[in-house]
Amino acid sequence: MYRPFDLSGRSAVVTGGNGGIGYGMAKALLAAGARVAIWGSNPEKTAKAKSMLAAEAGAVEAFVCDVTDEAQVDKTFAASVEALGKVDACFANAGVSARPTPLLEMTLAEFRRVLQVNLDGTFLTFRAAARHMVEHGDGGVLVSTASTAAIEGAARNSHYGASKGGLTAYVRALAVELARYRIRVNSILPGWIETEMTARAMGDERFRAAVLPRIPARRWGTWDDFGGIAVYLMSDASAYHTGEQIVIDGGYTKF
Repeated sequence: MYRPFDLSGRSAVVTGGNGGIGYGMAKALLAAGARVAIWGSNPEKTAKAKSMLAAEAGAVEAFVCDVTDEAQVDKTFAASVEALGKVDACFANAGVSARPTPLLEMTLAEFRRVLQVNLDGTFLTFRAAARHMVEHGDGGVLVSTASTAAIEGAARNSHYGASKGGLTAYVRALAVELARYRIRVNSILPGWIETEMTARAMGDERFRAAVLPRIPARRWGTWDDFGGIAVYLMSDASAYHTGEQIVIDGGYTKF
């Protein structure tokens, strides 16, 4: 029987798992048999997500953590290991959107705000996970959530594009560096997905009229569109798949 997608006996951390794409990943990983710990920066939202996941897919551990805080990340990862026994996969999904701002008007503080969460937060999360995986000696999986802004010209969103483009370069470097430890590293590049982060843009009729016709799939993505790729990347089915950027955008970047 072909069972490479069975994640029984394995454990994962999903940052930003209290909503959006991260929630969809956590739900699918639980359904595939994994034990999961979600992280979120908002205590109420994280508690609600824990209850929802328990009702929909299974019991989950939940932690409140600011991924830009080095001490918090290390402490929360250690707590996740204690709760789960070990961590086989880490999905660095926590991130922030950017206010559309022309370069000529952008402040250094705004530029740094976006990079601090999206890039520094992933660095801190992956460093904690990689240290654990190398010490444990059983290999592992690291996955970052980037964006199609990493490969397109995101006008008035250069700070966001820089943060996500940096993630894809970071992932390629780690894939080479950590392969000797049997740690695979990949990035996922979502297109236009219906989440709290994109609600304002998608609620704008002019935006919808301009963007939706450019998506060959003729719909916005949903968080459930990312469950399958999360299970695949954590599973034995992707044992020879590393260093890649996987675009999931309904064909948007091809049209």
